[in-house]
Amino acid sequence: MEERKSWVIKDEAILEELLAMTRMTEEEKKVLGEMRSQAESIVGEMINAFYDRLLSHENTSEYLSDKIERMRETLKGWFLELFTGDYNDKYVKSRLQIGKVHVRIGLPVRYPLAMMDVIMEYGQKAALQSSQPEIASSAFRKLAALDIAIFNQAYESTQLKHLAKMVGNEMLARRILTQDDVE
Repeated sequence: MEERKSWVIKDEAILEELLAMTRMTEEEKKVLGEMRSQAESIVGEMINAFYDRLLSHENTSEYLSDKIERMRETLKGWFLELFTGDYNDKYVKSRLQIGKVHVRIGLPVRYPLAMMDVIMEYGQKAALQSSQPEIASSAFRKLAALDIAIFNQAYESTQLKHLAKMVGNEMLARRILTQDDVE
């Protein structure tokens, strides 16, 4: 099995590749940064909708603990950080860290990905309040895709790292995961 070019891009290095893939422009980043006040006006409502949904679902509510207030503050910071217009290595590190925490607590990736629906709903609400709603909506969709990709990367990297440690190296772990030459 030959190594793929995409496999050597890891951690913060994924940012440049993902920004290119989403085709996010400097203008779009600027518009997102200008939406901060719109995001601040709806963040409380978004947090309530997010946790109401999690708490009403038996399989996700079991992951919520007595630290719910701290979790609400983390979600607030995460959502507002979407509207900085500055998406750099620090931004990616923070997103990867959130993903790693979810992996560490054993949260199946399907739950945070499904909850992006709430984030997208409220991001769209903020975009519609923008002075440039069409550009803002497009930019927010790209940013949501970027965050989803980073989040998935955190899960993939963590799981691959653990499997590679168990089997001895990353290439063998990738062979096992892809079923390449494994019967």
